[in-house]
Amino acid sequence: MSAPTPIVQFGTSRFLQAHADLFFSEGSPARNITVVQSSGDPARAARLGAMAAHDGYPVLIRGLSEGRVIDETSRVTSVRRTLSTVSQWDELTRIIVEEAEVILSNTGDAGYEPRTADSDPLPSQEQSYPAKLYHLLAARHAAGGAPLTIFPMELIPNNGTVLKARVIQIAAQQDAGADLTDWLERCLWANSLVDRIVSEPIEPVGAVAEPYALWAIESQPGLEAPTSHPAVQLVARLEEIERLKLHILNLAHTAMAAIWLAQDGPERQPDAIVRDLLAGETGARVRAIIEAEVLPGFACHGMEAQARAYLAQTLERFANPFLDHRIADIAQNHIQKLERRIGAFLQWVRAADPAFCAPQLDLFLQAVERIDQ
Repeated sequence: MSAPTPIVQFGTSRFLQAHADLFFSEGSPARNITVVQSSGDPARAARLGAMAAHDGYPVLIRGLSEGRVIDETSRVTSVRRTLSTVSQWDELTRIIVEEAEVILSNTGDAGYEPRTADSDPLPSQEQSYPAKLYHLLAARHAAGGAPLTIFPMELIPNNGTVLKARVIQIAAQQDAGADLTDWLERCLWANSLVDRIVSEPIEPVGAVAEPYALWAIESQPGLEAPTSHPAVQLVARLEEIERLKLHILNLAHTAMAAIWLAQDGPERQPDAIVRDLLAGETGARVRAIIEAEVLPGFACHGMEAQARAYLAQTLERFANPFLDHRIADIAQNHIQKLERRIGAFLQWVRAADPAFCAPQLDLFLQAVERIDQ
């Protein structure tokens, strides 16, 4: 019989392999995981089978850290069991009822979208992740189990709050009753933000990742970090970290893409790499914009010191000699990214200082205005 697994993870992505799964191997205490494939994608069957190998699987950490080149291999040995919701629902239910202490997920934004089958009284593969989760939690409650701590890791603002609301909504549709609904309310639903560039997979399982990693978890009464690890941080509020990531790292990427898209003819190399652009004229322009317009914006909110420290870390990540990050990939969905990364930044800053001057960022946003006209 497999060792008990207090962690039940929904999702098999290479991001999770090089993020939470690695932290649970390296952290204190090391914790065992059951990994669950909830999508039913047969193309990932080989990955699922290899994740729980006795000797684990490799994660290559490659990049820069405080000016040093890092090129090393770690092994993930935390995954003890893998299951599929398609064929092993009964065993998954047993583990949730008898072993689970923590549930984490990274099912993609689409995993939260309601489906017609969500209102069915019995669990099925056609249901969304929140509906599957509801049925599993209801089974634990029926068996007299204690409430669980739930860590969604999807890139959705206030992901814990959103997931909780969706599960409670499904409970109401199912006429779950006050006792179960109260139990669901007493589960701890954590808001979190995750970050690590995981650049490529290793077949059949494993990944290549940068040295930088973050799992920031918003604190609440009774909530503990799932393991002690340098990348896992309990914070009072996620907003500061979200602003830094969105309006420095993501904004810099989008500003770089805007400059690249504006170039004509042969100057706009289709395979241009972020690292190379950073070292040239495009990188110099982006740095100048950040210095003149972005950092002063953070200063309006009393965050200049944090922004400068985060910028230094971000530029080192961009310069990763092992990561071929194509600007063409970043330029996808460019208009939406301009609105969310640059437009939202200016709204945030001008709420504090209505006269804030940012001519270059305003110029980038004119592309959005032209589309809207």
